[in-house]
Amino acid sequence: MTDTPKPVDDPKELPEAAPAGDALPDTAADTPPPPSPAVGSASGMKEAPLLEHLVELRQRLVRCLIAVGVGFALSYSFAERLLDVLLKPLMDVMPAGSKLIATSLPETFFTVMKLAMVAGAFVASPYIFYQLWQFVAPGLYKEERKIIIPVAFATAVCFVGGALFGYFIVFPFGFKFFVDYASDYITVMPTISAYFSLAVTLLFAFGVIFELPVFIFFLTSLGMVGTKALRKFRRWAILLSFVVSAVLTPTPDAINQLLMAGPMIVLYEVGIWVSWFVDKQRLEEKARRKAEQEAAADGGPKEPPRSPDTPGAPEAPEATATADADAAPDEAATNSEARATSPADAVPADVASADDAVPTAAAPTADAQEGKKTADADAAAKDDGQGPKAG
Repeated sequence: MTDTPKPVDDPKELPEAAPAGDALPDTAADTPPPPSPAVGSASGMKEAPLLEHLVELRQRLVRCLIAVGVGFALSYSFAERLLDVLLKPLMDVMPAGSKLIATSLPETFFTVMKLAMVAGAFVASPYIFYQLWQFVAPGLYKEERKIIIPVAFATAVCFVGGALFGYFIVFPFGFKFFVDYASDYITVMPTISAYFSLAVTLLFAFGVIFELPVFIFFLTSLGMVGTKALRKFRRWAILLSFVVSAVLTPTPDAINQLLMAGPMIVLYEVGIWVSWFVDKQRLEEKARRKAEQEAAADGGPKEPPRSPDTPGAPEAPEATATADADAAPDEAATNSEARATSPADAVPADVASADDAVPTAAAPTADAQEGKKTADADAAAKDDGQGPKAG
């Protein structure tokens, strides 16, 4: 008689329903959802940092514009006096009684406004360069970030120094060169807007070229150029200085080109020295870090001490010699105990105390060897072909 299987639909055999509070395991719920294309894709990974950099750049630019606005407000209160200062190099070389002209009514007003704006940019230049260096700082090393404020200050000083060089050195020679072309039939009567455009262009041009040492320092810090490369590029730098001066100067005369190309060549040489100092510090820092890493990996220097008697030969450590000296008596005692307890060397106490020496079993005498040979021969003769005897 076989047992018939119970139907599957029997309600008694069905599993009990889980309580409402206990959730059944769901494999679909454990599976993580596929990543979103906007986040997980390569394009999404590239867009996020780019947007962050653009947002940061916008914030930096807004701060620079606010700083320029504050400088403009401060400079506009004495903008007319600044205009007199700007006109002084030209008025010193012009004939007595000469004046500038304005071809339109609002020309003088807008010129004063532009001059106040330029003066505000010069006043806010340290803060502007600081913001620009802060934007570049994430790409620098930790040691290089510490010098952001000094570099920003040096950048502003070089820019203002270039503008002052153009104002006090270049303006008198350049303007005199132009004014000397006048004759009895030609009267020099420049407009105020034309002079302002020429003067501001030259000021900014000289301010930019005086940033050459700072620019070389920045490229050297990033490892993009080196001292050897700058020295090899010296001849091309001289040629490029004349080309840049011809482009930046608004006039094609050779005087202004020489007055701009000469400082550029000198500043390039200064930049080579700056690059040499940066490379030297970098090599020293790299060697120090390498030495620290090697010392940490090797666990410190392992040079053995030298013996004073034999130079060049390592001296035996004192700890090893002391350990050997301490272990020698114990080893001798252990060897003596082993010899005393050996069965080959064991003798009776009364024999050991006797005056005459007794041969040991390890070294038998000649008589004992002869007796042993005779006993062996007799035993062989008895057993020769007869076998064991019955009792």
